[in-house]
Amino acid sequence: MGSRILVINPGSTSTKVAIFNDEKVCFDAEVSHPRESIDRFSTVLEQKEFRSAAVMELIKDELANGTPDMVVGRGGLLKPIPGGPYSINDDMLSDLVNARYGTHPCNLGAMIGRELSEKWGVPSMIMDPVVTDEMEPLTKITGLPEIKRRSVFHALSQRGAARSVAAKMGLDYEKSKFIVAHMGGGCSIGAHRQGRIVDVVNGLDGEGPFTPERSGALPVLPVIELLESGKYSFAELKKVVTSGCGLLGLTGTNDLRQIEPRMDDGDENAKLVFEALIYNIAKHICSYIPALMRGDAAKKPVDAVILTGGLARSKRLIAELEDLVSFIAPVQVVTGLEEMEVMGRGGLAVLRGEMEPQEYKS
Repeated sequence: MGSRILVINPGSTSTKVAIFNDEKVCFDAEVSHPRESIDRFSTVLEQKEFRSAAVMELIKDELANGTPDMVVGRGGLLKPIPGGPYSINDDMLSDLVNARYGTHPCNLGAMIGRELSEKWGVPSMIMDPVVTDEMEPLTKITGLPEIKRRSVFHALSQRGAARSVAAKMGLDYEKSKFIVAHMGGGCSIGAHRQGRIVDVVNGLDGEGPFTPERSGALPVLPVIELLESGKYSFAELKKVVTSGCGLLGLTGTNDLRQIEPRMDDGDENAKLVFEALIYNIAKHICSYIPALMRGDAAKKPVDAVILTGGLARSKRLIAELEDLVSFIAPVQVVTGLEEMEVMGRGGLAVLRGEMEPQEYKS
């Protein structure tokens, strides 16, 4: 019998789980969390028991086939660290519980993973956390000396999708150039140059296009004026721009599947917002061309623009986005379990002794 690996991936509006038997997916499921279910919690940490119960409900029947040999959780907001596998240790949990480097539902992946691994007496780990940092120094500089850009992005999704497309195209990922856009509840765009992700859109810090529930980049002075007006406290505005804006604020729903039928029924606002979403994603994809034209790679064309994440399931969005960015390179679409598969493969590699998990230190 092969190794059974449970993968847990908490996202902004959903929780995904998968069970692998060696390389094969033998179970995968996802539960969507309505906005009202999430909004009743004042912090991400308060969601832990709610999310943990959701995981157990999803896998309860599968546990009859045996408990996992490894639990792999989605990596959370930690200090900037190299990619790869990390054991879930006390230092990591302390930084996540105390939100030392920020708060996001992905922080719960390691917490739930450690809880279940201790219950079953098996190892637990994370793989390629969102704080994977390969950005070049010049990309972190802003015009305000007190603020430097951070590398926080969908590292698993982006790297997994890029490696998948490279294999499909018969290319070596470490010698190729891709622009990868992960489009989900949050959006990140990365410039993948010869195996390194040298610049990224950090949607968590407010960069990039608006998303189903985030504001994306905003003009700075009007935001300052909005705070000065007293309409929002700092905490209120932070919550609004990270989870109450974007499609949700503009149309009343964060579900693109509800917006497209409205467009077909003649809703002009829905049509305008949909077109603005596509325009903003395309604009930020194009902004990463310079990152791929530096150094030894300057004369080599971009190999592909890769679109992944939940929004990539919309054929209408993909078709219109491709019209705007295909001049850069061929557009490749990756949907499915890429993030989950990368975590599953990482857990299997550790169990087989092919990779050694690193120890996180605060």
